[in-house]
Amino acid sequence: MTTSPETLPADLPVTPDMVEDAARLLDGAVLRTPLIEAPNLSATLDCALSLKLENLQHTSSFKVRGSFVKLQGLAEAERRRGVVAMSAGNHAQGVAYHAARLGIPATIVMPATTPFSKVERTRAHGARIVLEGRTVADCVARTQALIDGEGLVPVHPYDDPDIIRGQGTLGLEIDADGGHLDSVIVPIGGGGMMAGMAVALKARRPDIRMIGVQVDSYPSMYDAVKGLPNRAGGSTLAEGIAVKEPGVLTRRIIAALVDEIILVPERAIERAVQLLVEQQRVVAEGAGAAGIAALLHAPERFAGQSVATVICGGNIDSRLLSSVLMRGLVRDGRLIRLRLEIHDEPGMLATVAETIGKTGGNIVEVLHQRMFQDTPIKNADLDVVVETRNPAHVDEILARFVELGIEARLLGTEAGPGSG
Repeated sequence: MTTSPETLPADLPVTPDMVEDAARLLDGAVLRTPLIEAPNLSATLDCALSLKLENLQHTSSFKVRGSFVKLQGLAEAERRRGVVAMSAGNHAQGVAYHAARLGIPATIVMPATTPFSKVERTRAHGARIVLEGRTVADCVARTQALIDGEGLVPVHPYDDPDIIRGQGTLGLEIDADGGHLDSVIVPIGGGGMMAGMAVALKARRPDIRMIGVQVDSYPSMYDAVKGLPNRAGGSTLAEGIAVKEPGVLTRRIIAALVDEIILVPERAIERAVQLLVEQQRVVAEGAGAAGIAALLHAPERFAGQSVATVICGGNIDSRLLSSVLMRGLVRDGRLIRLRLEIHDEPGMLATVAETIGKTGGNIVEVLHQRMFQDTPIKNADLDVVVETRNPAHVDEILARFVELGIEARLLGTEAGPGSG
């Protein structure tokens, strides 16, 4: 696809000039986040990769950009009435943060299932929190009732020209800092960030490839652009882009300017979060790691290219992040569970521990089971969780037990790297 400022479709709801104006409004209101090279990931993914670190924003998300542009443009009467937004996370915090700075009363309608940490972070900015239902979709009726009953001004998370042009300033910054780029990969939920960035970048660099990414359980924009039935639904680590209905305005822009949308499996999202932490020391939520997931899932599309992606958010629950990292260790063969069938006699536990220790393994947990396994009466099953260096190290440990005549097998492992 080739475009220029003169050849961009004339009927788009956001223009390059509108994005440029938003950049002037945002100067000093949000952080100008860095675009950094990612050498370790570049080597893994066979491309020259740069990361736009929006996880470093005040609320750890790009959403503060569009929120400020929308709120600062409200008339005085609208400011006095206050605003309302429905969100389970990043949009909520973006609206609450800037509403507090601008002296605008803010009400945020959130699902009752929203993690306590996200609710409290939003409340800490001074917003009134209303908990409703289990999902964001369940919040629609309550939000509309607040608009009708209290005259609150709605702040849509993505389908608003001010929101779109605010998010589009990311494209201007990447253009200024990125040098020559072949492709820019952008996570898509409702499409506000991708729509704004596509307008900004396609106007300046007509040949750049704009690549969207969605998790395959929520392909709402992909389906809408291709005229397919909506298939969105389910549970995903990438809840920030788990949007059932894409925007009307954003769809028009994306259909006109975006070159491709890649659908990635859940395992690629999980792997991407893990790799960002381990190889770049960057903490990203599932949606924020979606660009890396696209590179893992479809590396042949980007091999040898200069690529940038937006790490659009870092608001991941600590317990969830811990689970992702531990599962990654298991997947990579660095944390294993062995079941050993041993003779139930004195000294056997010491023999097992000594064997693992001499091969360089680190015992994390031991379960000695005599009563509930289908084993001979004079034997016992020993389940041992062991930290290892890599799969070759696992083979070394297993071989050592074979030499000792102890039956050992791996439990609960997955084949392959799980990168999708």
